[in-house]
Amino acid sequence: MSTSTHDTHRTRLLRAAQTLLRERDYDNITARELVAASNTNLGSIGYHFGSKEALLNEAIGLALEEWAEAVGRATRSDPGAGLPELMLNSLRVALDEYDSIRPYHRAFIEALARSARSPALRQQLAAHYDRQRDRLAGWLGDSLGDDALAPHEARHIASLMLGTVDGLFIQSFIDADDVPTSSELAGAGGNAFAAARPGPVPRP
Repeated sequence: MSTSTHDTHRTRLLRAAQTLLRERDYDNITARELVAASNTNLGSIGYHFGSKEALLNEAIGLALEEWAEAVGRATRSDPGAGLPELMLNSLRVALDEYDSIRPYHRAFIEALARSARSPALRQQLAAHYDRQRDRLAGWLGDSLGDDALAPHEARHIASLMLGTVDGLFIQSFIDADDVPTSSELAGAGGNAFAAARPGPVPRP
């Protein structure tokens, strides 16, 4: 089988997995359905991904990373905006766009549960988070200037942002009516950041 055929089968399987994940629960997708939807064969799943679960996890990760790229492009800050404003604006856009990623996020929650019993799947998801941290850290550097944060600081803040987004998404997945809207979050967060800024030093 040629390299181009390999790539075609791999791409077909990923696209089929993403389509099925929008329509079906993670646990209810079978290898035969993936093969039928991609016009490939069962051997292709093992050859390219090792297992059906690894294929589904990669499809989920790609969908989430593509979504994060779109959120990053949609996030704009005023010239001279600092880190607090940048973080709040990105959270606002992420919450506004959650519905577009909801099926993949649901599947991601299911994948996390499976990874607790599979070191290989857990390693795959860890690699996904590592790429997301790198992407966010680069975005912070582009937005704030390369000298604003040391590389390790940018990655630490990226981890904080990922944790905040994941936590809000899980709350929204469980009970969307009891999660603050993007405007409510921006307002409350802005007040919190303002209160945390040091004020003038009182005179003795």
